[in-house]
Amino acid sequence: MPIPELHQRNLRTKSRFYRLKIKSLLFLFKFTIFAFFQEYAMNLKIEPKEIIDAYSTPIVQQTSFWSKVKERLGMNSCAFEFAVRNSDIYSDVGGFSYTHADFIMFFQYLNDEDYLAYIPYGPETEPSEANQGPFLEELSEILRSHLPQHCIALRYDLNWESHWCRQEDFDEQGNWIGLPKKEFQEIKLNYGTCNHNLRKANTNILPANTIVLDLSQEEETLLNRMRPKTRYNIRLALRKGVEVRSVGMEGLKIWYDLYSETALRNGLYLNDMQYFHNMFASKMECQDSDVNVKLLIAYYDETPLAAMFLVFSAHRATYLYGASTSQMRNVMPTYALQWKAIQIARENHCYEYDMFGIAPNSNPSHPMHGLYKFKHGFGGDIYHQLGCWDYPLEEDKYNYFTACEMNMQGYYS
Repeated sequence: MPIPELHQRNLRTKSRFYRLKIKSLLFLFKFTIFAFFQEYAMNLKIEPKEIIDAYSTPIVQQTSFWSKVKERLGMNSCAFEFAVRNSDIYSDVGGFSYTHADFIMFFQYLNDEDYLAYIPYGPETEPSEANQGPFLEELSEILRSHLPQHCIALRYDLNWESHWCRQEDFDEQGNWIGLPKKEFQEIKLNYGTCNHNLRKANTNILPANTIVLDLSQEEETLLNRMRPKTRYNIRLALRKGVEVRSVGMEGLKIWYDLYSETALRNGLYLNDMQYFHNMFASKMECQDSDVNVKLLIAYYDETPLAAMFLVFSAHRATYLYGASTSQMRNVMPTYALQWKAIQIARENHCYEYDMFGIAPNSNPSHPMHGLYKFKHGFGGDIYHQLGCWDYPLEEDKYNYFTACEMNMQGYYS
C-alpha cells in the first residue's frame, strides 16, 4: 500500500476515534447532568382536594370554617393536598419518607378577571431555612397548571419563623432589631432557587409578629409569668366586679358599637356588621368540629366596656378581634376579658393562646406600642414571622398591582 494512502487511512481512523470519544464525553456529560437533577430535583406532588376534607390545624385561616366565612363575603377558595420528600425540605434528613400536608388558597380578585391567589398562614409545613425558597418556587411552578386563568401572582402569608431571629438580631436589652432592607430579605429567601422570583410584599396582610401563651401550665403558674402590673390589673378588675359573659348572635349589636368606637379611635378599617355576623353563621354551617367561636363581653354594672372574638381551632385559641370603650378604663375591663379568655381556652383543652398581632418591638414611636405593652404583660413568647411573599406569574400586571398596593394598608404594618 502506498504511503500517502496509508496516511489518509490513519487520519480517517483517528478522526472516527475522536468523534466517538467526543460523543462518549457528551453522553457522559448529559448523563451526569440528568443524574444531578434526578438527585436534587425536589420530589413534590400536588393534587386538588375538597375543602371540607382539609386536615385539622391550629391555624384558623387554614380551616374549612374560615373558607365559609370568606365565601359568605364573596371570596372563593380551593384546597390542595401535597406530598414532599422529607430529605428535600429538611436539612440533615435522609431516606425516602414523605410529609403529607395541605393548604387552602383564596382568590382575591383585583378587577373583572385578574386575581391574586392568597394563602393565609400557609403552607403550615415549614422547611429548614435553606430549603424554603426552593420549596416555594417548586410549589408555585407546579400550581401554575392548577389555577384558573389570569392569576397574576401567588401570595404566601408565611407564619414561618423569620430568618432574622438569631442572637445578633437583638440588642442588649433583648429587643428585636428588626428586618434588613427588602432587597436583602429577597436575596436570602431566593438562595438556591432557579428563577429568583420570590418577592417580599409591600405589606403584611395578617400579623407577622405575635405573642403566644403556653396554656399547658397551671393558672397560678400563668399568673406568675405575667408582669406584676398585669397581674395586679386582673385582680383589680375582679375586685371591682367586672363580669365577663359569653354571648351569641344577640351580642353582636353591643360588639359592633364597641368595635366602631375602637376603629374610629385608632384609625382602623371598619368592617360592617355583616362581617361579624358571618363568623357565627359560618360556624353553624361548618362541619369542622375542631373549630368553635365565642364572643366575650366584659360588663361593669351592666355596662359593656370591652369585647372580643375568641376562636378555637385544634389545640390553639386565637384572640381574633378585640374592642373596648374609652370609658371607665380604671376598672380594667380588658384585663378581666383576657384572663377569662385564657380560662375558657384551657377549659376547651387548648394549650396555646395566640394573642394575634403586636408591634415588632418595644419602640415607643410605633403606632401599636400600647398594644405591644398590653399583650407582652401576659407573659407569652414573642414570635417574629416571615410575613407576605409573592411569586409573580404575570410580571407586568404584578408590577402594576404592587404600585397600586403602595397606597393600601395591610392588617398591621
